[in-house]
Amino acid sequence: MTRKRLLILSRYSRMGASSRLRTMQYLPYLVTAGFEVEVASFFDDDYLDALYSGRRVKGGSLKYFMRRILQLRAATKADVIWLEKEALPWVPWRIEKWLLPKNVPVVSDYDDALFHRYDTHRNAVVRKVLGRKIDGVMAGSTIVFAGNDYLARRAHEAGAQHIELVPTVVDMQAYHQSPVDKLDKRVRVGWIGTPKTWAEHCIPMLNMLRETMLHHDAVFRAIGSGTPKQQIPGFEFPDWSEDEEVGLIQGMDIGIMPLTDSPMSRGKCGYKLIQYMACGLPVIASPIGVNSTIVEHGVNGYLASNEAEWKSALSDLLSNPALRRSMGEAGRKKAVAEYSIQAYGPKVANLFSTI
Repeated sequence: MTRKRLLILSRYSRMGASSRLRTMQYLPYLVTAGFEVEVASFFDDDYLDALYSGRRVKGGSLKYFMRRILQLRAATKADVIWLEKEALPWVPWRIEKWLLPKNVPVVSDYDDALFHRYDTHRNAVVRKVLGRKIDGVMAGSTIVFAGNDYLARRAHEAGAQHIELVPTVVDMQAYHQSPVDKLDKRVRVGWIGTPKTWAEHCIPMLNMLRETMLHHDAVFRAIGSGTPKQQIPGFEFPDWSEDEEVGLIQGMDIGIMPLTDSPMSRGKCGYKLIQYMACGLPVIASPIGVNSTIVEHGVNGYLASNEAEWKSALSDLLSNPALRRSMGEAGRKKAVAEYSIQAYGPKVANLFSTI
């Protein structure tokens, strides 16, 4: 029997978390379901290296657009396309639609509110030309995979005919509930992300976090935030890597996800919370978007809206090992049942088989 050809048009290489988690980790399930899978990313590792280190991209962006156009020309050989977000960033939908193969069904995938990059842009020309661009992609898709209800509602408003809720999930075989030995035995509060999200969501809380860590003789671990120019007592800033991220999270005792309330934040899928929970950690999060669904207040963690609530939640967990343990166990159970590749891999593969 001829295997169906599935082309994944991802935004990033495997180094990019969104692409690795939204599409690439499903490869074994797709292959088992009978697909021949090819992955073609828009950006490469060099781009992400430059992005995370704050350097300029060598050669500019033109080479990436040219590469994607070549990928689209070859896409006519596919039986189905899995498109992460959009084919060509900052290009109007009419042009993108013209370049996409006409008779190949597209499954578009969203794990954040990318449409707000365009429809809330400060430049009126961008809003006019691109404000409804993602709506066009959604409406033209055979299926839209939405990471949460906020994104699904936008797809519905755009006119998408078939919408599936597919959260961002973890591989429970990689995420074990097995704490690692610590050299100093101090309790660690942790966060994982990028320098950009650290600056946006955590720097405003830095004084409170510093005071709380000092009061409880605890350590704050910021994974992937970048190294600050000046050392901060009680803080450690390990670099992110795919090979080490699980171990770094396992070395924490509490995981946090603060957010500033914005349209983009309401579209986030809460992946770092799921990572923490999969490792058996209690969590604290801002009650914004899907966070309020992932975190069951008082069961697997706390929802905190202001500085007083954050300090109270941190103090409760820092001073109570039994509470950390019980909330962590509840979070682990929820991650296994609702946010694991083991639960969603077969479902996603089956959806592609129906196209």
